[in-house]
Amino acid sequence: MQSLWVKKDDLAQTRWLDSEAPAVGEGQILLAVEKYALTANNITYAVVGDGFGYWNFFPTGEADWGIVPVWGFARVVASQYGDITVGERVYGYLPMASHLLVTPGNVQAGGFIDGAPHRQGLAIIYNQYHRLGTDIGAHEAERAIFQPLFTTSFLIEHFMRAHDWFGAESLVMTSASSKTSMGLAMVAKSLSPAIRRIGLTSAGNRAFVEQTGLYDAVLAYEQLASADAGRPAVSVDFAGSGPLLADIHGHWGENLKFSSLVGVTHIDERGGGGDLPGPKPELFFAPTAAESLMKEIGPAAFRAQVDEQFAAFVKGAGAYLGIEDIEGPEALQSAYLAMLANEVAPSRGLICHFDRSRG
Repeated sequence: MQSLWVKKDDLAQTRWLDSEAPAVGEGQILLAVEKYALTANNITYAVVGDGFGYWNFFPTGEADWGIVPVWGFARVVASQYGDITVGERVYGYLPMASHLLVTPGNVQAGGFIDGAPHRQGLAIIYNQYHRLGTDIGAHEAERAIFQPLFTTSFLIEHFMRAHDWFGAESLVMTSASSKTSMGLAMVAKSLSPAIRRIGLTSAGNRAFVEQTGLYDAVLAYEQLASADAGRPAVSVDFAGSGPLLADIHGHWGENLKFSSLVGVTHIDERGGGGDLPGPKPELFFAPTAAESLMKEIGPAAFRAQVDEQFAAFVKGAGAYLGIEDIEGPEALQSAYLAMLANEVAPSRGLICHFDRSRG
């Protein structure tokens, strides 16, 4: 078994650990990780890992070191659980590791949760595994890359719409090239077409963001002062940059009706932004929002609504996203470090394989 360990207080310090595959006890299964998506979302898990408990899902046993969670596909290679057979595939929350020992609970035809003691009390949205049978399905790469992020996008739009967009006419999104921002723009375009979508991005990514067709206006960060601040707006900040957040609040002033914080793509500039004009920024935590909406409309209706929007999003994503397959420990480690350093172009969708023969 191999796992990529990351120093919690120095995310660029990594090392591979080789160990024996865990023994499979009664009621347990062993998953071999086939492939996973690597996105800026995984970097967010690491940056806020202590505060939000992301390091707790796949503990290393050493307080200073953690394993970054990812979303992907795995295959059952050993089973001591009667209703789950060797060869069955699953999709869900996985470690950057070659294997994962799971104690299935609440097993149903469509999926199960990990009932391991250390995962109890953690957000349920990260503790579900979807059963896929034995075949490799269509659009698996897009599912791994976009779906976890897209669920967050869906939930943000639902939150804003449930509050009548706080009286705003425009939605301002930072890190407009990020997959969560693009997902939010697409859902808002579909479900709240009257809301004007403004994407802020780096000068180098502006052409790519415009190519997506998801935004009504795309501005480089340096062009923020030219944005129309006469209309009431809400902002969703995916960048986590204190200076940028201050610029947004300063530009819109009293016309900024709500300020939401989601993720941290600019990790070298993260900060609170100090005293800001306008509304106090509020952190949006997707797992809490998901649990609340599932209680309101039921898990089946929730999944159906997300899936409907996601299908439309994937249909258009092929026009601007290229899928790249990466294989082997050295390449996976390099890809993680490149993502951490913000060196991966938004047009690249990275799918990481330990062994391509697995799937």
